[in-house]
Amino acid sequence: MVDDSEVVRMGLRSLLAGDPGLELVGEAGTVAGAAPACAKGRADVVLLDIRLPDGTGFDACRQILAAAPTTRVLILTSVADDALIAEAIRAGVHGYLLKEIDGQGLLHAIREVAAGKSIIDPAITARVIDLVRTGGAGNEKAALAALSPQEKRVLALIAEGRTNKEAGNELHLSEKTVKNYLSNIFDKLNVSRRAQAAALYAQDKPRSP
Repeated sequence: MVDDSEVVRMGLRSLLAGDPGLELVGEAGTVAGAAPACAKGRADVVLLDIRLPDGTGFDACRQILAAAPTTRVLILTSVADDALIAEAIRAGVHGYLLKEIDGQGLLHAIREVAAGKSIIDPAITARVIDLVRTGGAGNEKAALAALSPQEKRVLALIAEGRTNKEAGNELHLSEKTVKNYLSNIFDKLNVSRRAQAAALYAQDKPRSP
């Protein structure tokens, strides 16, 4: 976990210690200390605050992912304005939660992100979709329309939070094949993360009456 508040780190440490299925392998309070702590502990998931004394959590996120691309990054913050949400998506985070979340909700989110899913706090989901919609909606709609029927089926399952393996099981495809489909989908939609593709799909999906 990376947070400049010692009190917050103490609280998270206590919460994680109460769950035998999770292990805290390191912590830091600065951007400079984030990537080294993650590397030393070989972290699967990083809980990352945005406001740090020597930079932002987005700087730390980029450094962490550059050094260990398979690490999953979950933003845990008290702020959520549009600029920060947009920057989080560009930085490649796998989840964005507000600190108002309860303890069990956070533990569940950590497990979901570790399993390959993308998590967005319900309080900001609509804003993420609005950001995507206002960032070139015409081009994005055309890109979505250009997906093959199978690519659309894969994207629909990913947008529901399924892992590659779960999507493969439902579509009778290998996990590797689903990964290849996702790579093509990302290229066509000009995105690099599951959360971005899912947000595009969500804003284009017809709403129920």
